[in-house]
Amino acid sequence: MFKRFVSVAAATLVSATAFAQFPDKNLNYIIPFPAGGESDVAARQQGLVAKRLTGKDFIVLNKAGAGGALVWSTMNREPADGYTVAGVNLPHIVLQPMEGNVQYKTDDVASVYWFHFTPDAIVVPNESPYKTLAELIAAAKANPSKLNMGGSALNSANHAATVRFESLAGVKFTYVPFKGTADMATAILGKHVDAAMSYTTFAIAQKEKVRVLAVATEKRHPAFPNAPTFKEAGFNWIDGAYRGIAVPKSTPDAVKKQVSDLFQRINNDETMKKQMADGGFEWIDVPFERVPAFMQERTKAYAEAAKLLGLVK
Repeated sequence: MFKRFVSVAAATLVSATAFAQFPDKNLNYIIPFPAGGESDVAARQQGLVAKRLTGKDFIVLNKAGAGGALVWSTMNREPADGYTVAGVNLPHIVLQPMEGNVQYKTDDVASVYWFHFTPDAIVVPNESPYKTLAELIAAAKANPSKLNMGGSALNSANHAATVRFESLAGVKFTYVPFKGTADMATAILGKHVDAAMSYTTFAIAQKEKVRVLAVATEKRHPAFPNAPTFKEAGFNWIDGAYRGIAVPKSTPDAVKKQVSDLFQRINNDETMKKQMADGGFEWIDVPFERVPAFMQERTKAYAEAAKLLGLVK
């Protein structure tokens, strides 16, 4: 009996030590989009902070496909040990399963931490004839479905924002989906689309090459003091794309908590916060224990977008 007690105690000590040392090796960090987009940029910034805080690297693996669904439909086949994580996005993982053309359900995606969101922004090339949001709306009303609005993926944050804008402004664009933000940048800078529904992060990265017509923030963004908010333009709209971390669903809760704690530690780092702010990201902090309530809240918020996209009646 004594030997059994010692054995159990030793195992508990080893387990506790292992948890205390997490991570004790590099993490594989799968990004469901091409290199150069917001998810990729954020992962690489997090990796630099993780290296400084833990001495371990984040090995970023870009696996683009189906607007992120390629990764989210296969994530549960990965090792459930906390050392393989994936970037996860909202509203993507809520809206895509509603369409019915992806091989996963929202509940299949085990998110453990949400770290930021990027406010929606409509941008045009500097050479665009549309100098203001009002001018773009007027052109779209005069030419229904003839103006192209670029965005990242179908049934994504950009797609949902586009149909929401159409509904609020009483206009109709032809939405052009791209694999990711990097591909969309090529299109907008090459003037292959008339405008793009993107984020403040994209606008900052391309600040010398694009004009911001409006941003979905409470107040004007400090990087674009001349760009009005959608609220100033008469539209009740503050929103964007949320990003977080997911692990295989079979991962033990204790390990999920470890991963969440690690990314929370990274997210709370002052250097990380400054990098996010400078890049146009809005900091949030949703740890493992608050993820269910957060997901419930966001899913409810996307109900109207799902109707506009024709995913539900």
